[in-house]
Amino acid sequence: MCGFVGFVNFKKDISKDKVILQNMNETLSKRGPDEEGYYLDKSVALAHKRLIVIDPEGGKQPMIEKYSFGTYVIVYNGQIYNTKELKETLLEHDFTINSHSDTEILLKSYIYYGKDVVNHLNGIFAFAVWDTSKNELFLARDHFGVKPLFYTVLNDTLVFGSEIKALFKYPGVEKIVDRQGISELFGIGPAHTPGSTVFKNIYEIRPAHFAVFNTSGLHVKRYWKLHSKEHKDSFGQTCEHLKYLLNDAITRQLVSDMPLCTFLSGGLDSSIITKFASDYYKAQGLPPLDTYSIDYVDNDKNFVKSDFQPNSDTFYVDFISKRLGTNHHKIVIDTPELVDALEDAMIARDMPGMADIDSSLLLFCKYVKKDMTVSLTR
Repeated sequence: MCGFVGFVNFKKDISKDKVILQNMNETLSKRGPDEEGYYLDKSVALAHKRLIVIDPEGGKQPMIEKYSFGTYVIVYNGQIYNTKELKETLLEHDFTINSHSDTEILLKSYIYYGKDVVNHLNGIFAFAVWDTSKNELFLARDHFGVKPLFYTVLNDTLVFGSEIKALFKYPGVEKIVDRQGISELFGIGPAHTPGSTVFKNIYEIRPAHFAVFNTSGLHVKRYWKLHSKEHKDSFGQTCEHLKYLLNDAITRQLVSDMPLCTFLSGGLDSSIITKFASDYYKAQGLPPLDTYSIDYVDNDKNFVKSDFQPNSDTFYVDFISKRLGTNHHKIVIDTPELVDALEDAMIARDMPGMADIDSSLLLFCKYVKKDMTVSLTR
């Protein structure tokens, strides 16, 4: 997954605060078990925990680029799906590309486009760029908020990170659940009002927003909005267009230097993802796609048919796997395991979530991670 943390203060020298930065970064170890990196200067401290997916050597972070008009430092979590197109644009404008890491492409795209870079990105992302040419920090989050990014402002210091728990490692940031937090936790949890969290004075960069922090303070701006338009295509055109969009969205996510799989529950979403991914693997002459499903001890004995679910998931999982010729793996979990993992799942979320659904997903991913690094799922 990767993750990053940092803090910025223009009124005091924070270049000696590496211990604070390390304590914050350590909370993200499970997001990035492979590597860590640090960058400190007078006004900024940045750190990164990395899960290596693309270009082990060329994607190290924080990544630094020096140009005649400034130095730029990025920490980033996500994947940019239009890396190839962005790279072509950069090469046309005399940029040198030294790796096949999307981190390098993202950083140099920021150098080229400035704040408008967010309008040229196709992907899931949260990132921070320290820009010495403007003496400011730029923060951005993807269009639908797939990647998390939280922040608070404390005594002229902007503190931010990929998880809320990281912010609490900064001295003075308190764990306070206020009236709104409690109301949202019990009223709409695990959802929440966009921009807020259950904790007092802890906020998130909202989906499709970016923020700039400089000597005049924090400035947040929306860069994209979903628009509803009249649908004029015929049924046939709609099918072809949908097929194109699904194929484009799914195959763009199959770029990885590490083992990749899909989660296959037998439902419509996971089956569609697996179908296009499997077709891509076959077209590229690759070995069969690995797929994973979860089941529970004695589920075959205790399953009760209903109008909502006339068959168990296993029936559809087996059908899709055989039809597509995937290399399928079934992971079976017992109830005591689910109970034991409830607290870990809540800690991972930083707040109560969906109980056994969260704990089963956590356990499932732990088993999958033994063999795979990347998984596509809905």
